[in-house]
Amino acid sequence: MFGRVQGVGFRAFVWREALALGVDGWVRNRSDGTVEAVIAADEATLDRLVDQVRQGPRWSRVDRIEEVSETSPVPSGSGFEIRSDR
Repeated sequence: MFGRVQGVGFRAFVWREALALGVDGWVRNRSDGTVEAVIAADEATLDRLVDQVRQGPRWSRVDRIEEVSETSPVPSGSGFEIRSDR
């Protein structure tokens, strides 16, 4: 995610939304000022999460979301976590 996404509670926001939807994966800050997330979910659930993430928490601004499809990015049933910065 690109925009004002660090220092505004963005990772915690994504974590809460992901837990509420029951998706697996993780989220972390990147050194370039962006936030990276890997999410395993069916298409409808992923669309719902992306819609929520586009709005973000108060004080954030999401300018762009770059989506990349991968096969089995995270194990099913692994939950969702906030990872250390990269």
